[in-house]
Amino acid sequence: MHHPQRRPHSAPSFVRPLMASLALAFAAAVAHAAPVADVHALAQKEQQPLLDTLRDLVHIESGSKDIEGLNQIAERIASQLKQLGGTVDVLQTSDIYRLDDTPEKVGPAVQAVFKGTGSKKIMLIAHMDTVYLKGMLKGQPFRIDGDKAYGLGISDDKQGIALIIHTVALLQKLNFKDYGTLTVLINGDEEISSPGWRSTITRVASDQDVVLSFEGGGTDGTLRLATSGIGAAYITVQGKASHAGAKPEDGVNALYELSHQLLQMKDLSKTDEGLKLNWTVAKAGTNRNVIPAEATAQADARALKVADFDGLEKALQDKIKTKLIPASKVDVKFEVRRPPLEASEASRRVAGYGKVIYQELGLPLSVVEKATGGGTDAAFAALKTKGAVVEGMGLSGYGAHSNDAEYVQINTIVPRLYLATRMVMDISKGVLK
Repeated sequence: MHHPQRRPHSAPSFVRPLMASLALAFAAAVAHAAPVADVHALAQKEQQPLLDTLRDLVHIESGSKDIEGLNQIAERIASQLKQLGGTVDVLQTSDIYRLDDTPEKVGPAVQAVFKGTGSKKIMLIAHMDTVYLKGMLKGQPFRIDGDKAYGLGISDDKQGIALIIHTVALLQKLNFKDYGTLTVLINGDEEISSPGWRSTITRVASDQDVVLSFEGGGTDGTLRLATSGIGAAYITVQGKASHAGAKPEDGVNALYELSHQLLQMKDLSKTDEGLKLNWTVAKAGTNRNVIPAEATAQADARALKVADFDGLEKALQDKIKTKLIPASKVDVKFEVRRPPLEASEASRRVAGYGKVIYQELGLPLSVVEKATGGGTDAAFAALKTKGAVVEGMGLSGYGAHSNDAEYVQINTIVPRLYLATRMVMDISKGVLK
């Protein structure tokens, strides 16, 4: 049936404000789904300056034991951070946690503090030392090949330093100062388990709201909320030498005692809980016909919880009290080379917000809450803080610790600059609670 055309009625007055608010909310949602234009535009302009910084950092060799090179790269980093308006110090340490392989001297750290007008405390960390020996640069200089930038130490972790510097530069260009403090800490001994700077990292991080660590994001840019803890155990057995043929009974066989100790410690692993202890190196004796007076062994330990290392150390000390040869002397030393990083609710919230930021760019972002590899300085940052600690903020890349294939993906520079800048801005403004 055909109805005569009726004149449309305007919405009742009480509905109009509701419709208007819904329209605004929809518009805001649409706007939020797109990149923040000025941040994204500046990130694009910052790509080439970042590559220039990366080139300069790669061309300064900075192995963990190359103190001259580390001092040189520290001054280079400090100079750029000073130009950006930070209060900058090149620090030397005397508070060294002596590990089995700690050198007499360790490299410096660079600390920069930018004071803002807000209340949030945000910390950005990376490291400037590499695993390479002096002279290896000539075989792996900085070069760009297609969508990859190659270079000695470029992925681990000179890209992290460059990203931090140019994130700070972006914030400056945006005239953004809504944070309380923005602290940058770049250390020079991460590759040897941070013996000189672990306590500083823990102390400075302890009252931060958020710590972002700029180790590489792997091949796919994954953010990591947990890393394995790395420990080492050392057993030393003192016995007594004697002639193995003529008077073996006069000796105290350190090798027998060491064997006993290792066998009674073989079940200390709790694999289902991520705690692992494996004896990997042993040494005993000097001659075939001499009862060995000393024997030593080393073990590799891994854990997913800080408390597990404490429990393991106690178990080791308890075990050595039971000896095969009472006259032998047995000592065990346990060192935490790097504690585990455990995921927290605060870290989950910050990393989850990173996914939202990446969606604005139309990109996926993975977040991993289970430890998948070796430890990083993020674990030291997390020891005493209640704030979020997120690892893997760096560029995607591959080949860390390799001789001729270390690279970063150039097409991840703009997204990572955008991610880091937006995180600092939105955390500072209280958008992310």
